[in-house]
Amino acid sequence: MQLSVVIPVFNEAKTIVDTVAKISDWLTARFKNFEIIVVDDASSDSTLEIIRNIPDIKVLRNLTNHGKGYTVAKGMRVTRGEMALFMDADNSTSIEELEKLLPHLDQYPIVIASRAMSQSRIHKSQNFLKVTLGRLGNLLIRSILSLPIRDTQCGFKLFRHSALSLFDKLTIDRWAFDFELLFIAKLHNFKIKEVPVSWTNNANSRVTTAAYFQTLCQVFKVRINHLLNKYK
Repeated sequence: MQLSVVIPVFNEAKTIVDTVAKISDWLTARFKNFEIIVVDDASSDSTLEIIRNIPDIKVLRNLTNHGKGYTVAKGMRVTRGEMALFMDADNSTSIEELEKLLPHLDQYPIVIASRAMSQSRIHKSQNFLKVTLGRLGNLLIRSILSLPIRDTQCGFKLFRHSALSLFDKLTIDRWAFDFELLFIAKLHNFKIKEVPVSWTNNANSRVTTAAYFQTLCQVFKVRINHLLNKYK
């Protein structure tokens, strides 16, 4: 298996069929073999019924809602590919952007998409408050965790199979799992490459303003976990 693609979903009944179709078409033209794994985080709409009827994908299900971090990790643990990508169900970072990440995987076991580099292209931005909170949050992450990464939270990250053991060390189930994962990777001497991509904001994003504050508080949890040697 060359590539595994993991898509966490929660109440994505309106978008998931189109997203999976675009991913499948693009991968079919470029890879001899691949798998698409869709993990439902206990959706309350018809998402689960819909994805169960999409052919040629693997479907996993959480019986209760756990959060994006838990859901992504659940999918990544069952991947069979030499490479594994997780991406958002709203296709805000389109599967075509994988073309920009792949060349770096020879030198880096982890290659992540970034919306914050000078070459990044934002086609539709978030509102002013979310942009401001995002920038402040990144400053906090960089200072408290000493992570030299401009954008830890973009939901488009590619891994060699050898780096997937990092997901077993996660302690955070929700939005903050991204920077916890990258922090753990740094602790275990995995090199990370940040690559500029094109990105479009989804107006129906479920990341609320309150979630930004809750996520930022988790920065201190990661630091405390490290002091308690929980990431060994």
